[in-house]
Amino acid sequence: CRLRLGPDSISPEEDRVLLSNAKGSIPLYAQIKELIVAKISEGQWSPGEIIPSEIQLAHELGVSQGTVRKAITELVENNVLIRRQGRGTFVANHNSQRALFHFFHIADDTGHKVLPDSITLSCRRKRASRLESSKLGLAAGSSVISIERIRKFGGRPTMLETVTLPSILFGELAKVGACDLPNMLYELYEMKFGVTVHSAEEQLRAVAASEHDASLLNLPTGTPLLEIERVALTLDKTPIELRISHCITDKHHYQNTFF
Repeated sequence: CRLRLGPDSISPEEDRVLLSNAKGSIPLYAQIKELIVAKISEGQWSPGEIIPSEIQLAHELGVSQGTVRKAITELVENNVLIRRQGRGTFVANHNSQRALFHFFHIADDTGHKVLPDSITLSCRRKRASRLESSKLGLAAGSSVISIERIRKFGGRPTMLETVTLPSILFGELAKVGACDLPNMLYELYEMKFGVTVHSAEEQLRAVAASEHDASLLNLPTGTPLLEIERVALTLDKTPIELRISHCITDKHHYQNTFF
C-alpha cells in the first residue's frame, strides 16, 4: 500500500500537502513518522536494528527523499532513532550512556552525573495499590511485580527506590530473585522482555524520611528527602513502570537539561 496518491516525484516543499484519513488530515511527513513508530512499537524493527535507508523508504512509500528525511530527523531529535555516520539509521536502544543522560537526573554538587550502584532488597509479586493501579492504567487489584532497592553513590546509600511493574509483562521477574537483578533495569526490560522505555513523566516533591527510609538510608526519621515519582512509557505511551525514589540531597541534587 503506497502512502501517497500523487506523482512519483514530490518535492520537500510539498510536505504541507494533506491527505485524508480516519484521524483527519495530517502532513505527509507526519504520516511517515507514525508509520515508522508503528513498525517499532509492533516489533517489526527491533532496538539496535538498522532501518531501511531514506532512499529505500522513499521508494517503498512513493514519496520524496526529503519528506522521509524530515520524518526521520524528528524521530532522531526525539531519541526514537539514532543516526550513525557512514553506517545508517538505527532504532534507539538502551545502554549506560542513554540511561545516564536521558533518564537519570541526579548529580553531585559539582554537576557530575554517575550511574549509582544498586543493591536489590526484594523482588516479589503482589496486588497493586490504588496509586499503582492508577499510574499504570491497571484494573484495581491487578497483580504487579514490586522491586525495592538501594542506590549507592561512592559507596554511600543515597536513594531508596520502589519499582512497580505489571505482572502481565514482567511476571518472570518474581522468579529471578533479588540477587540476579542488574543495575540497569531498562536494559533488562528491553533485552529479556522486548519492552523499550522511550520516555518518562516525573513529579518531584519534598518528603520526610519514614522509619523505613531512615533505617535503610542510615538517617534520622523525619530527615528531608527528595521524592521522584516517575512513570516510564513505551513509544506508544503505554505506562509500564512506576518508580518512586527517595533521595538524600545534602551532597546531590536533581539536574535536568532541556535542549
